[in-house]
Amino acid sequence: MSKKKITKTAELFHEIQNLIHESRTRVALTVNAELSLLYWHIGNRINSEILQDKRAEYGQKIIANLSEKLTAEFGKGWSVKHLRHCLRSAETFPDEKIFSTIGNALTWTHLKMLIYVEDELKRNFYIELCKLEIWSSRQLQERINSQLFERTAIS
Repeated sequence: MSKKKITKTAELFHEIQNLIHESRTRVALTVNAELSLLYWHIGNRINSEILQDKRAEYGQKIIANLSEKLTAEFGKGWSVKHLRHCLRSAETFPDEKIFSTIGNALTWTHLKMLIYVEDELKRNFYIELCKLEIWSSRQLQERINSQLFERTAIS
């Protein structure tokens, strides 16, 4: 085989390799956004249908029961803790469009960290920097732990 044919074959391989990687990335982002939105909808339903009347003890039993049934039907991943994350996401971001926009840019792991940032200004600061600087979830956790927001506000 001539050098020219080997070079063309290598170029073709790299082009196809890039197409596959790009496609996989888009699929992963789409799946993540859809799962995040699913979790928000679950949290929103729990909040509006069950917990709206603020009966804490009753709500805890309902969530535990729901977790047990979902785990039996769909397998691992539907723990009480996970359902609380779903609930918290809907409480933190009550507007579906806002949550969807954020969920398209960040992973569920990012969102789980951000929903527990109490101060809205602080949370928005981390959201914007996450999107702008494309932080991994580990980087986000490090920035939150190092109090980047507070240090930036002081300076």
